[in-house]
Amino acid sequence: MKIGYFAPSYKRTYKSITQKKYPFVILIVKEDEEEEYKKNGNIVETCPNEIQGNIARVRNYILDKYKNKFDAIVIIDDDCNKIGYWEKQKYYIFEPDHLQEFFESMYILTKDFGFKYFGLNCVMDKGAYREHTPFSTNKFIGAPCSMILTDNECRYDEQIPLKEDYDFTLQNLKKYKGALRANYVSYDVKQAKQVGGCANTRNNTEEERQFNLLQKKWGSKIIQKDNTSKRKFDFNPILKSPIKGV
Repeated sequence: MKIGYFAPSYKRTYKSITQKKYPFVILIVKEDEEEEYKKNGNIVETCPNEIQGNIARVRNYILDKYKNKFDAIVIIDDDCNKIGYWEKQKYYIFEPDHLQEFFESMYILTKDFGFKYFGLNCVMDKGAYREHTPFSTNKFIGAPCSMILTDNECRYDEQIPLKEDYDFTLQNLKKYKGALRANYVSYDVKQAKQVGGCANTRNNTEEERQFNLLQKKWGSKIIQKDNTSKRKFDFNPILKSPIKGV
């Protein structure tokens, strides 16, 4: 099998945190920023300038451009500090070779389930680790680190680039009757804590606007606000699976 590893990057020309930890990941940057990224030691491939500025559009570009070169594509945020897993109540960090072996085995398992989308737990702390349920089949999969089989016909909704992973999860649940998530594995990313990337457009007004679009698309029984959050408007909706599963 062949798995490609890519990280969209925009206006973060300094050395990628992800590439420092996992050097086999290739950054996808716009043509105008290529030289600046390379000056700082990044390994990059380019996309047309007009593709950047919308993360959903960049993800679709990666899936379409490389779908005939790989059996699966892993897309990771460019600011990923680490990916790790729980084992016997201890947390371990994947080293590069180990992480690639993990995704290769998960590719086989995802295919065996009959799914075409695989992801990780989006929460790292021990309390979120479902010790007796290592895998889920109908839960949210976050875009900061996920694997898409290249025969997956779903594509990210470019109208909601701040909520594209919620929508993509639901598309897969609807079309393929599930998506595989490893609950014992999680990622650590900075997301909105630094400049560049989605942080350029992420604010309460835009988050709420895109939440409303997402809820209108899937319905208020499936997409709900997190009213327990201390934020005025929580960036992360609650996704209620429309299908049965684990």
